[in-house]
Amino acid sequence: MSGHSKWATIKRKKGKLDAERGKIFTRHIKEITIAAREGGGDPEGNPRLRTAIAAAKGSNMPADNIKRAIMKGTGELPGVTYESINYEGYGPGGVAIFMEALTDNKNRCVGEVRHALSKYGGNLGASGCVSWMFEKQGVIVIDADASDEDTVMEVAMDAGAEDIKTESGTFEVVTQPADIDTVRSAIEEKGIPMVSAEVTMTPKDFVKLTTEKQAASMLKLYEMLEDLDDVQKIYSNFDIPEDILEKLAE
Repeated sequence: MSGHSKWATIKRKKGKLDAERGKIFTRHIKEITIAAREGGGDPEGNPRLRTAIAAAKGSNMPADNIKRAIMKGTGELPGVTYESINYEGYGPGGVAIFMEALTDNKNRCVGEVRHALSKYGGNLGASGCVSWMFEKQGVIVIDADASDEDTVMEVAMDAGAEDIKTESGTFEVVTQPADIDTVRSAIEEKGIPMVSAEVTMTPKDFVKLTTEKQAASMLKLYEMLEDLDDVQKIYSNFDIPEDILEKLAE
C-alpha cells in the first residue's frame, strides 16, 4: 500500500464503517460548527464552510443537522465551543503522523493522543516536527462510473486543477488548497457527483514498514487514533508492502 490514492481508498472504506456507527456525522458537525464560528454562517462567503457542507452532504448527513451545526457555530443556538488544535508525532518504524483535532477539552485530548501513541510504540512530538514531510493539497474524488476520464479532466483542468489520477475505480482531482472550491463548483455544475472533496496533507515521501509486527502495530494505532472522538483527521506516511498486508489479512 503506497501513495495517496491507495491509502485514500482504505480511508473511504473505513469512512463507510464510521458512518454506520454515526461517528462521521459527529466529525462533520464539529467541522461545520467551527467553520461557521470562524468565518460566518454564509457558505457563499466562507470557503471552509462550503467545503465542510459538501463533505457532510457526501456522507448523506441530513440537511437539518447541517443547519443546526451552522447555527451553533454562529451562536444562534447554544452549543459546545470547540478549539482547533494539531498534534504531530511518530509511530512504529519512525513513520510520521499528523493529526487535526477539534476539542472542548485540550487536556483530555492530548492525554488520549499520547496514550494511543505510546501504546503502539510511538511518541508525541513538538509542533512542526513532521508537518514539513507533508504537502497540503485539495483532493476531489469521483467514482469512475459517474463520468468518463476525458470529461472529468476537461472540466477540472479548465477550472484550475493541477492533476488527475486514476486509481482503484476512482478519479482523483488534485488542486492547490485555495482552488479546491472553484474546481469543486465546476464539477458540480457539470452534474458530476463527487465521493469527497477536501483539503488534505499528502506525504512527500513514504516510510516502508518491513515487518509484520511494525505493520500490525501501525494499523492498530491508526484505528485507535481514528476512534478518538476529538480527532478529526489523521495523515501518515507509512507504506505497507502488499505481501505483508496479505499476511495480516489472513
